[in-house]
Amino acid sequence: MYRFLFFVAIVARAATPTADLLVELIRIDTSNPPGNEGKLDELIAAKLKPLGFTVEIFPTPQPGKSHLIARLKGDGSARPVLIAAHADVVGVEREKWTVDPFAGLIKDGYVWGRGAIDFKGGLAVFAEAVMRLARNRVPLKRDVIFMVEADEEAQPLNTSWLAQTNWDKMDCEFALNEGGWIIKRPDGKVRYVSISTADKTSISLVLTARGTSTHSSMPRPDSAIFRLSKAMAKLADYETKPELTASTREFFLTLAKTAEPPMSTYFTNLATSKDPAKIAEADREISKDVLLHAIMRNTIAPVLMNAGFRSNVIPGSAEATINFRTIPGTTAADLTAEIKKVIADPDVEITVPSPGRGPGINNSTRESTTGTDLYRALVESAQKVWPGVPVTPYLFQAGTDAGAWRSRGVPVYGIYPYPISNDDLTRMHGNDERVPIDSLEQGTDLIYSTLLKVAAK
Repeated sequence: MYRFLFFVAIVARAATPTADLLVELIRIDTSNPPGNEGKLDELIAAKLKPLGFTVEIFPTPQPGKSHLIARLKGDGSARPVLIAAHADVVGVEREKWTVDPFAGLIKDGYVWGRGAIDFKGGLAVFAEAVMRLARNRVPLKRDVIFMVEADEEAQPLNTSWLAQTNWDKMDCEFALNEGGWIIKRPDGKVRYVSISTADKTSISLVLTARGTSTHSSMPRPDSAIFRLSKAMAKLADYETKPELTASTREFFLTLAKTAEPPMSTYFTNLATSKDPAKIAEADREISKDVLLHAIMRNTIAPVLMNAGFRSNVIPGSAEATINFRTIPGTTAADLTAEIKKVIADPDVEITVPSPGRGPGINNSTRESTTGTDLYRALVESAQKVWPGVPVTPYLFQAGTDAGAWRSRGVPVYGIYPYPISNDDLTRMHGNDERVPIDSLEQGTDLIYSTLLKVAAK
């Protein structure tokens, strides 16, 4: 009986090459910090070199951290297409996982482990797609560049750092990265495919309250912690207003076409209505989905707090770091003015943290056009893999390494190339992260088809 089960497991795994590769990737712990992406680069290099890729590994000043750039040569009649995925992942709270986060477990039709969605799953899909090009000896009109990025989750040794000295290795006509979503309905069917054309930016502010430092047996009315707590409570009750970019408006109109009343009406009203009451009602109902809530506005997230050093001392200051993910074009000055009005306490200081303190992602606010061969190829391939499913541009609710290219005028498109459910999405950067095995295979077909359309002769 055990031999039979073992045989079945081996056969199942042999039928899913992308899932097998993902298992290997998850088993290399690249939690950042420190990252140690170099170990993963060595694994990928060993797979690509025998297939004819030119592979270069670029060390960073931090030992064990590196970027990999592999190139599959074309005839040069068109400029290169680049496809990039980051190797590092965020850390884990092991005690809150029901499985080993670095075992790459295959269970219940999923691959489980840290990075399964963000973004080792994408790395496996992208790698398998470019290797399929090489195995099939597809004649190419342009170079296909495959890049494994380091330090995406932490900075500062990310793609922007690498571009300062090795831009010629990364230069391309257009690029594909992480970003938009392929979201399933509750019945498992794909509802829509979104391709990100821009990222929200990240801005952090520090709120600081001050008071008298003294013995905890003699509290005074000017407690720094209490003052900060009151300011934070006001922020907790505050909601920013929706601000839709052109791509976000198109995204919600696409959702209106795929939804049943009353949600279809809410999506339409959010995108087109001038009536504040209808917009507020639509916002309230749509925001029950945390992803949709995030992409339509500047979001507010407390991420760090610091106060006190002994249990019997009232501290003289207390501070909180607030991370805002903002609609492109929003400035720190805009946010500071808005939050000052909300808090309405001149004794709470609001400052922009020094570089490297708190979360921060410097993304170019440039939005990529949908008029390129790569975007059209993604749309056509998605419609081939999931017939009848709408495809829409999208403002990505988080940040990526796309700024290294967008800041130089290179269009970048983002996609998490596998259909997932809302439940799967909540596990990203959380506990029991997982990705469906069949989605990985569909995603590989999507990316391979896209590369054929955009790079094959």
